[in-house]
Amino acid sequence: MTRLVLKFGGTSVANLERIRNVARHVKREVEAGNQVAVVVSAMAGETNKLVGLCREASALHDAREYDAVVSSGEQVTSGVLAIVLQDMGIDARSWQGWQIALRTDASHGAARITDIDGGTLIERLEQGQVAVVAGFQGVAPDNRIATLGRGGSDTSAVALAAAIKADRCDIYTDVDGVYTTDPRIVPRARRLDRIAFEEMLEMASLGAKVLQVRSVEMAMVHGVRTFVRSSFDDPDAPQVGAGGLPPGTLICDEDEIVEQQVVTGIAFAKDEAQVSIRNVADKPGVASTVFGSLAEANINVDMIVQNISPDGRTTDITFTVPEGDYERALGVLEEQREAIGYEAIEGARDVVKVSVIGMGMRSHAGIAARCFQGLADKGINIRAITTSEIKISVLIDSAYTELAVRTLHSLYGLDG
Repeated sequence: MTRLVLKFGGTSVANLERIRNVARHVKREVEAGNQVAVVVSAMAGETNKLVGLCREASALHDAREYDAVVSSGEQVTSGVLAIVLQDMGIDARSWQGWQIALRTDASHGAARITDIDGGTLIERLEQGQVAVVAGFQGVAPDNRIATLGRGGSDTSAVALAAAIKADRCDIYTDVDGVYTTDPRIVPRARRLDRIAFEEMLEMASLGAKVLQVRSVEMAMVHGVRTFVRSSFDDPDAPQVGAGGLPPGTLICDEDEIVEQQVVTGIAFAKDEAQVSIRNVADKPGVASTVFGSLAEANINVDMIVQNISPDGRTTDITFTVPEGDYERALGVLEEQREAIGYEAIEGARDVVKVSVIGMGMRSHAGIAARCFQGLADKGINIRAITTSEIKISVLIDSAYTELAVRTLHSLYGLDG
């Protein structure tokens, strides 16, 4: 008998018709003899309405009351799905985050999971009952409802799978798996049958929107095999694809992937902005002042490039920040101008980060050189570069996004 956690996002439960379709997926697994827990998001658009309601009520609202309001969307979905399952003759009941209990820290609105007691759910599952769990929420140390931030239902599902020792966590979404790149940019992009946790984490953090980064981190830490598949597939269609799994992408340990590609995928992120500080005195403590000030303002810094002048007296520091933090970053640096001692500050928003990702890069030479040459052959200038064992990221002008992605996708043999 297999124990599964099935997670359904907002588009999958957007209305009663789609909730009935979700129930058919659940029923299929129950009839196959599996123990099933389901994690649901709010109906599509519902969380935005609830957030808007809080902001309209008061611009400076209590974060605890905000959580009480916005968590109600998932509570509605879990109850409705339980009713539909019961109507189909399936023993099911809904569970809210505090009933499990899924415990979080005290950061209302963006809480992190600290513990889940899966004992009660395991007992119910072994009795044949389907648990329908409201995602995105838990209970904080103050005994109040706490929400996990946007995309938190994915994290809820993976954490629950770890707590109840599930064999697999199936994330049902509006796409049918993880692709080598965005099929809207490269029509010949192909769906991956399997991808390693580390690769998926890089893909998610570098622009791929299939899974929330925190959920991939949790899956990797706890070894939760996670399967991405489409909720819009016919629940009655054959469930055997590559490796005996249904159509979709399995995110798993590297050891489960028999034939490892050198490059697995190409990701890109358009929400980047570049900041350059010119002619900074080259002395100890300058970088600490620059990046310490940004950290205090909760501004994440990504790519960093430093160029020292020929005489060794000054340096230029270039880095990227999320586009939404661009103006704040400039303001912070302007306030610290005297402490940093720079002559000028420049910036650009019309940039994009393109990344080449693959576990096979660890054992193959020349991957970076091919990337740089391939872009140069297309006349694409590189503004900044960062690398790790399994990724190469380049910052380029946003006008060249599609050309760069298509070029690299073909260059590394990823075209289907």
